[in-house]
Amino acid sequence: MSAASTIEWTEATWNPVTGCTKVSSGCSHCYAERMARRLQAMGQPNYADGFAVRTHDHMLALPLTWKRPQTIFVNSMSDLFHEAVPLEFIERVFDVMRRANWHCFQVLTKRSERLRVLAPFLEWPANVWMGVSVEDERVLTRVGDLRSASGPAVRFLSLEPLLGPLPSLCLDGMDWVIAGGESGPGARPLDPAWVRGVRDACLEASVPFFFKQWGGTRKKRTGRLLDERTWDDQPWCCGERLAGATIQGG
Repeated sequence: MSAASTIEWTEATWNPVTGCTKVSSGCSHCYAERMARRLQAMGQPNYADGFAVRTHDHMLALPLTWKRPQTIFVNSMSDLFHEAVPLEFIERVFDVMRRANWHCFQVLTKRSERLRVLAPFLEWPANVWMGVSVEDERVLTRVGDLRSASGPAVRFLSLEPLLGPLPSLCLDGMDWVIAGGESGPGARPLDPAWVRGVRDACLEASVPFFFKQWGGTRKKRTGRLLDERTWDDQPWCCGERLAGATIQGG
């Protein structure tokens, strides 16, 4: 399933892999799991097995058919570096991203250890951004894994849902930080002090900061203003790369 996205920091989603399993507290209220169950009930064939991890060969070439350059979130309904996804399939995903070089692809994982191990075996084109999700201090090792992973031209952090302060966060080598609160049923609260701490760390380190949402059960009502303004910074290469992209292949 691929479509224009309502996620504030991307434009489209591409899901050659669907399904996942929980690995940390940030997964407790997984929006993708809820959506997968809904799509299964609707008879969407990619979700015939619900939220079980499945690879979809027929989805691989889709970005090659999208002619307008755009930012694409890879596997919004899964994790490309899940242990159930074979290296051979990950390599095929990377091959498509390399060939569709007029797009920027945003890959996000919670499996940072597998990312670090597999990174040397992958060909990293400049249009692939690699990020890790971090919800609290207990999983800060993911940042170190991303920093030491060989290959990515752009490294970013998704601090969503942010579930606690991150006073030990080191932004060395990071190109972008996204932060946001949890939304949907059972959403856990976001303390403004946690967000300000991240924002101030980004300002001090000159790292672009994007504040996605306060979240809650009514995220449209709570909005995304922080200290009376929006924070929509992007990596320097985003607009420039897409504006100058040359469509090839596909």
